[in-house]
Amino acid sequence: MTRIGFLGPHATFTEQALRSLPASDGAELVPLAGSPAVLAAVRDGSVDAGCVPIENSVEGAVPPVLDGLVDDPPLMIVAEALVAVRFVLLARRGTSRGDVGSVASHGHGIAQTRGWLADHLPDAEVRVSSSTAEAAAQAARGEVDAAVSSPLAAEQHGLDVLADDIADNPGAITRFVLLTRPGPPPAPSGRDRTTLAATTLNRPGTLLGLLTELALRGIDLTRIESRPIKDRHAEYWFHLDCSGHVAEPAMGEALAALHRRCDRVRFLGSFPRAGDVAGPAGGAARDAAGSPAVPLGPASPEEFSAAQRWLDGLRDGTHT
Repeated sequence: MTRIGFLGPHATFTEQALRSLPASDGAELVPLAGSPAVLAAVRDGSVDAGCVPIENSVEGAVPPVLDGLVDDPPLMIVAEALVAVRFVLLARRGTSRGDVGSVASHGHGIAQTRGWLADHLPDAEVRVSSSTAEAAAQAARGEVDAAVSSPLAAEQHGLDVLADDIADNPGAITRFVLLTRPGPPPAPSGRDRTTLAATTLNRPGTLLGLLTELALRGIDLTRIESRPIKDRHAEYWFHLDCSGHVAEPAMGEALAALHRRCDRVRFLGSFPRAGDVAGPAGGAARDAAGSPAVPLGPASPEEFSAAQRWLDGLRDGTHT
């Protein structure tokens, strides 16, 4: 039986996202304590796949996940899911809002309800928990007076809902990804996302040159974020999401060009996008209007050959 780890305990938003994916059908779902633990379990083979949150429409990316994705051994994203996040204030039965002197939640849960907590529980101590569901478990055990969590956690732990829909920005969406060890990516669906991370030399124009490789080929860049490289001062990983699939000519050409241009490139997967309208994904390269801002330096035949071998490996699952 397939084992899939997820940010636990049970009744987290991550479990909700995982259960919406076809991969969860018939699988054993294994709750783990924190996203880093999920990534580690996939890497060491304790589970066959893992589900973690990667970004939220209000708070942005989840830094421990971005940082973990560029660690070794490599991992690959094979699917994603979107969940509309609804936060409630939970407490043991018989507790009133006036009794709440401490409240716990995951860091993103606290960030998304900070205004409500300040307005309605200004004197309560706010504590960070490993997940919203663990915060609910802490409330059920009496370790805190209340928790900011999901409605599902109220049912799971027998807690009362003291306040409903308490997010400062209602309608927030969190994106979750399903990770495996490297292998052939899912086949193109026509509405795919390719995720990668790259580092460049720290000199003028290098980041623009990276982006130019995408723009010249008509690749739609949908997200870019930087994260510091832990052992290299003032140097960064750039995390990018693009529309398209590694099997498509335009995306393949762009990835091969980045392999030639960048210091390091980590391919993190090509997979179907969740929850948006089908549209152009990659496609034929378009004509560039004028010259790029940073001229493309000539590459040697050896560099072209190495980049092509790397690209072929991405497509057949033998390289990362």
